Amino acid sequence: MCRLRSFVSPAVKRLVVYLMAEPETPELAAAAVAGGADLVELGFPFSDPLADGPVIRRAAERALARGMRTRACLECLARTRELLPDTPLVPMTYASILEAYGWERFSADAQAAGATTLIVADLPVDERPELRRVQLVAPTSTDERIRLAGERTDGWLYLVTLAGTTGARTELSPALAPLVERARRLTRVPLYAGFGISMPEHARTAAELADGVVVGSRAVEVAEDGPRALERYVRSLREAVDRN
Repeated sequence: MCRLRSFVSPAVKRLVVYLMAEPETPELAAAAVAGGADLVELGFPFSDPLADGPVIRRAAERALARGMRTRACLECLARTRELLPDTPLVPMTYASILEAYGWERFSADAQAAGATTLIVADLPVDERPELRRVQLVAPTSTDERIRLAGERTDGWLYLVTLAGTTGARTELSPALAPLVERARRLTRVPLYAGFGISMPEHARTAAELADGVVVGSRAVEVAEDGPRALERYVRSLREAVDRN
């Protein structure tokens, strides 16, 4: 199977913005990068997204209604790559999509479209080890699973900061600090924290602990108001992260 290009984060704190793949997404991604995003996750809409909360579920339903199937999402990725030749781009998807499309075919086509690596949210670390991807761990993950995920992850380790689905919350999860502490003991790869991070103060606190911050639901909400609104929002996150 074709290996996707790895993105290894340097010491500087990284800001990751998630956007749903839709016709307007390439321009939105460019706005996010203009605001200070270092990496863009492109969500491939799925009809049963177990890890996603109501905001991203609604965005996925809207994208599917507009015809955003796997091929259209890969075309969206390719257009985004044209606008952002140097920015890491990471499709975020689900195993059923790859199963239907073909595992090796998806890996090859994603790489050809400009993917840096990918995230398969519901694919356990010990399944499909030949598929290079960013691995996810959660507060409920055992030390053994965190160690294995660190060994097999492609570039960085995604820390799911809470037990539950994505979505903006008023408080940062208290589970983040203990999870970072455990992951630091068990692996040396960069740690990026996501789920429930929506406000600049959340981003700043998370960046004090982790090597990067992932913002999804709130970014998707703001993106509905267009590229300028998204750029302003991402800039507020960037400024907060840089205060570390």
